[in-house]
Amino acid sequence: MSSTAFAASPGLLSRERTVAHHDYNRWLVPPAALAIHLCIGVAYAFSVFWLPLSKAVGVSKAVACPADTSFFGYLTTTTCDWKITQLGWTFTLFFVFLGSAAALFGGWLERVGPRKAGVVATLCWSGGLAIAAFAVSVHQLWLMWLGLGVIGGIGLGLGYISPVSTLIKWFPDRRGMATGLAIMGFGGGAMIGAPLADKLMKHYATAEGVGVWQTFAVLAAIYFVFMMLGSFGYRVPPENWHPAGWSPSAAGAKRLVTHGNVSLETAWRTPQFWLVWGVLCLNVTAGIGVLGMASPLLQEVFGGRLLGVQTSFDQLNKDQLGQIAAIAAGFTGLLSLFNIAGRIFWASLSDHIGRKATYALFFLIGLGLYASIPWMASTYALALFVGSFCVILSMYGGGFATVPAYLADLFGTRMVGAIHGRLLTAWSAAGIFGPVLVNYIREYQLAHGVAKAQAYSITMYILAGLLLLGLLLNWLIRPVPESLDMPASRVNGAARPAALDNGEDVSSASHPLLITVAWAAVWIPILWGVWMTLQKAVLLFRR
Repeated sequence: MSSTAFAASPGLLSRERTVAHHDYNRWLVPPAALAIHLCIGVAYAFSVFWLPLSKAVGVSKAVACPADTSFFGYLTTTTCDWKITQLGWTFTLFFVFLGSAAALFGGWLERVGPRKAGVVATLCWSGGLAIAAFAVSVHQLWLMWLGLGVIGGIGLGLGYISPVSTLIKWFPDRRGMATGLAIMGFGGGAMIGAPLADKLMKHYATAEGVGVWQTFAVLAAIYFVFMMLGSFGYRVPPENWHPAGWSPSAAGAKRLVTHGNVSLETAWRTPQFWLVWGVLCLNVTAGIGVLGMASPLLQEVFGGRLLGVQTSFDQLNKDQLGQIAAIAAGFTGLLSLFNIAGRIFWASLSDHIGRKATYALFFLIGLGLYASIPWMASTYALALFVGSFCVILSMYGGGFATVPAYLADLFGTRMVGAIHGRLLTAWSAAGIFGPVLVNYIREYQLAHGVAKAQAYSITMYILAGLLLLGLLLNWLIRPVPESLDMPASRVNGAARPAALDNGEDVSSASHPLLITVAWAAVWIPILWGVWMTLQKAVLLFRR
């Protein structure tokens, strides 16, 4: 190849290098997306690190800082331990920067393609973990916030949205199922990451250290490899590709499914965008509020009944409190399984009944369940109580997985990644509204003498009211007018290039053995995580 031809050849990370041939097997794309989402999904499980990190200096017992230690003193101290509340800000930063990065860089992702976005997400997330490992080793809280919260949070945002547009383009006939598969991985990442992190910390813990920085370093290396493989596994379909036997005109005949494509600049100014924003925000606010209080709610409502004794939570001794805490951990593990399963179940169902109908089911079923939980609690109907929470969490996960397909139906597939990124600010808002609403109402109730077992009733009715509002917003969503579609010249100007004969043999990647290996690489850790979770969940029914 001449130097001129070499100079004109697209770079390894360019979008042109990822365009597949027409015979490419599209089932290789979901494992690539899962590889990334399973790695970044561990963010949900980071509370497993807070207790060990709160004893990083004292190791066996936390060394308290002097009472007059300032905020900046805690950021730089090396002689006393951090508080769990300070460590928890890392979790807040995760989702603030996830939503911000997704909103800011969604348009850039559409231009450069999923491979480059995936690589940048890998460097940010794994690099953030590596910085955090160094920060813990030198005990600098500000550096951990910067590494994990800021840089890692940007990696979360880019990693989360990187496969969405690509999968929707590869699966126009199964948009919900495709995005459900990928976003299922974000929920599954915690199910794998939490037990893995626990085992690593126990392995590296010594009399001189709690083993957290070593665990961060190992996870950074593991996630770097998996996310890089996923990033380079991304392919985009060639222009005018569609599955055999699928007709775009037939799909467009469905209500709310558009033939055209709306630009990001136009989409986020439409009533439809803000109605979907409100729908997602309200669904997530209710779900994340329940998710955050599920463990204490179960313990405080059922108390000794979880052990087969008729005593309230406040009457339990230390050993009994430890036993019901283990049962509550099994409960949260069970909820995580339903959160994950709901992402693929509800998103796949939406392919058959429509996105609007699916969200209507979320709000109608959720409204009934939230309003019924106080009665279940008062009658100590444990099976109904647990089952209701499992269904609620399945719809919480299903809402995340269904919304990208909802956006593609309304605004077209061309800019759906960018529009989805802008919409994820609803998640950031809900991450603040849900926990604050639930926690402050509970504290107000307890401060006014309400028993712990009844302190959640009003909260449930308020959350039911939010779902009623969400049902109304969802009902108001109408098709986007065709007059808002991008002109054909602009769409064609941004068209995906044809597959290039540039030395990267994308057609050979359709070999059945490679497909089997790719799916095994993601399903083996998922099944391990399911097994570890079920071992804890079974405690819930041992009485």
